Amino acid sequence: AGSAETSLLNKLIRTSLVESSHRVEILQQDPSSPLFSVKTFEELPLKKELLQGIYMMGFNRPSKIQETALPIMLAYPPQNLIAQSQSGTGKTAAFVLAMLSRVNAAEKYPQCLCLAPTYELALQIGHVIEKIGRFCADITVMYAVRGNRVLQGTMLQEQIVIGTPGTMLDWCFKRRVVDLKKINMFVLDEADIMIDTQGLSCQSIRIQRALPKGCQMLLFSATFKETVRAFAMQIVSNPIMIKLREEELTLSNIRQYFFVCRSWEEKYRALCNIYGSITIGQAMIFCQTRRSADWLSVEMSQDGHQVAILTAELTVAQRADVIQRFRDGKEKVLIATNVCARGIDVQQVTIVVNFSLPTNQRSEPDFETYLHRIGRTGRFGKRGVAFSMVESQNVGLVQMIEEHFQTKIKQLDPDDMDELEKLEN
Repeated sequence: AGSAETSLLNKLIRTSLVESSHRVEILQQDPSSPLFSVKTFEELPLKKELLQGIYMMGFNRPSKIQETALPIMLAYPPQNLIAQSQSGTGKTAAFVLAMLSRVNAAEKYPQCLCLAPTYELALQIGHVIEKIGRFCADITVMYAVRGNRVLQGTMLQEQIVIGTPGTMLDWCFKRRVVDLKKINMFVLDEADIMIDTQGLSCQSIRIQRALPKGCQMLLFSATFKETVRAFAMQIVSNPIMIKLREEELTLSNIRQYFFVCRSWEEKYRALCNIYGSITIGQAMIFCQTRRSADWLSVEMSQDGHQVAILTAELTVAQRADVIQRFRDGKEKVLIATNVCARGIDVQQVTIVVNFSLPTNQRSEPDFETYLHRIGRTGRFGKRGVAFSMVESQNVGLVQMIEEHFQTKIKQLDPDDMDELEKLEN
């Protein structure tokens, strides 16, 4: 690509966080602390290395959640925060800035802990730290994840440790490579998933209980159900709470369509039509079962498409490898089962296809999964398109999703592709 194309491409990628129309509400705050929100990163007490790192990431000004949350996270004395916000809002960059600001680079021991529910998410957060912190030469990151061995009794030199609860627990209590008394910031990401996953919430609470009194706590969750609220209150004392107003979690910049299909073959035909009539950056296709994912990957490969597949039985290393290849554009299509709806952040995804709509045990739509899946496109205010393939007996699910999100999902005829051609413009 010529340099003009490259700069246009960068511009497209970098309209990043600015367009989000989310309104942030502060639910509860400490009356003695004046809360202000910032419009520029310069207004924050950030070291110039961090400002450089942020601009290198292509963020020109704070996203909505960053405007409100960063002054709280960086305040002195430290404030505890509970924030409701899902991926795509810039929350990772926000707490990464907070971690990088709080550590003392001269001291070589862990000072910030960050817990995430999955290996992939831990790596992704670390990736953001490495990018934003690339000019902070003396700050390093260690991953407390399965497969990363540490010897009992070695003291870690890294200031920031990111990991999953089980391994972190092991490192803190069994191997004693982290001294919890020296931790001054504790971040818990995707708290709602932690709570839904057996054991993770107990492990997180055990770690939190051992932290010193003045340790700053930041907790993030995409949803704020009662269970999450109770868990958050158990872990975080006197928090300031902020949330992105619920209905704005909808998918205003994602155009949504559905096809009614009678069989896998018919779904496949509709998929090929989409594929034939839209110039695609990259696509993610979500299947409900491992069987349909395998079937689809075989069909698409036979038709000459570069396809990668992500299912639960891949090892962690294999998963990381598939995601990296997809990120690097080696495959244009990623087929995934539900496991993977969260935390895969690929800038170039322009199309998401639900090979079948996500449903729960009671055969009702699984709204959260729908949001997470199609939220893979249209990241950071960019436009995206989502298609769902729906069996005729399930058309009712579409209306339920429309009502839930107050959104419009337009029906397309699998064989009438003129509508799709128009999408291009």
